[in-house]
Amino acid sequence: MRLSVGLALLVASTEAYTRCAPALLRVQRHGASPPPLVLRSTPPLASVAAAATALVSAPSRPVLNAVLLASTVSALVLWLVRVLNTPSRVYNRAANSVGREYDAWTSEGILEYYWGEHIHLGYYEEGQRKGPFYGGKDFIQAKYDFIDRMLDFSKAAEPANVLDVGCGIGGTSRYLAKKFPQASVTGITISPEQQQRATSLAAERGIPNAKFELVDALNMKFADNTFDFVWACESGEHMPDKEKYVQEMARVLKPGGRVVIATWCQREETPEFTPSERKTLDYLYGEWTHPYFISIDEYARIMQRTGVLEQVATDDWAAQTIPAWRHSVWVGVWDPWPVARRPRLWWKTIRDAWCLEVMHRAFTGGLMQYGMMTAQKKLA
Repeated sequence: MRLSVGLALLVASTEAYTRCAPALLRVQRHGASPPPLVLRSTPPLASVAAAATALVSAPSRPVLNAVLLASTVSALVLWLVRVLNTPSRVYNRAANSVGREYDAWTSEGILEYYWGEHIHLGYYEEGQRKGPFYGGKDFIQAKYDFIDRMLDFSKAAEPANVLDVGCGIGGTSRYLAKKFPQASVTGITISPEQQQRATSLAAERGIPNAKFELVDALNMKFADNTFDFVWACESGEHMPDKEKYVQEMARVLKPGGRVVIATWCQREETPEFTPSERKTLDYLYGEWTHPYFISIDEYARIMQRTGVLEQVATDDWAAQTIPAWRHSVWVGVWDPWPVARRPRLWWKTIRDAWCLEVMHRAFTGGLMQYGMMTAQKKLA
């Protein structure tokens, strides 16, 4: 404001001098005495107003350029935010969108490079939940800690025949196979790339009691009462029929066997979702090819409706797992080169990082929950 007023005063003073200058020159040329000058402490108010109006109505080229640049940048930012908030990988069962995306993630190698052999969140104790260093917690170790905690939660003893539903590239299946060397562990996936990678890693690590098959979790080929322990970690999110998902696991579980599920859940729809919450959920469904989420309580109700599962127990591990969302971004910040040297992955990586942040906020705000469910199949 002070600068604008100063400029206006300067312009007005200059105009006043310009009007007086011709008269002064005529007096000097004819030798006459100059007319008396009336000194003003400030320029006339009308001149100031005119000058200020001129500044506003006729901005200089640098000002115009700055305004144009700011407008362009603002438009680009708004466009980018709109594009990033528009889901790009909407679920399509007929096109096997889940298998297709996991095929791509597996062949690219970026997910395995940063997340290791376990495509699920990690477990963080108190004092390990604040970024960017997370109390010295190693991002990969957090995943192994999650497996151990999930195993404790399951109350499984010494299983002999284990099924890993949605096994990814087999990290948990191999871990369980080594932990229970007397057991036979079968991992299932609908991604051919994952199945091949899991099989290859099991051979490389010398783990003969872990095998991997292409099987649809909603239509498993296994006979009833085949496994005494069924493990499902972060696969329910992709299931288009949650009821069938639980029913199939209960069907192949032996009487007396244990089932444990870990999955992302949305809160109960009481109260109803706000328009903002619904928009966030629609984005989370469509960006990583999820058909929909349900609540922890709804999973419990589904398990009870099977009629064969008992001792149903649930918990919400949101607090223990929330740090993993941003931690996964930080590991990329500390080591960007695998992505930096492959420009074709830049846009996809940016989209994934954006989705990770949206997930973090959804879990932190209570819209999303981290569901833990376990039960035992009734004895015949």
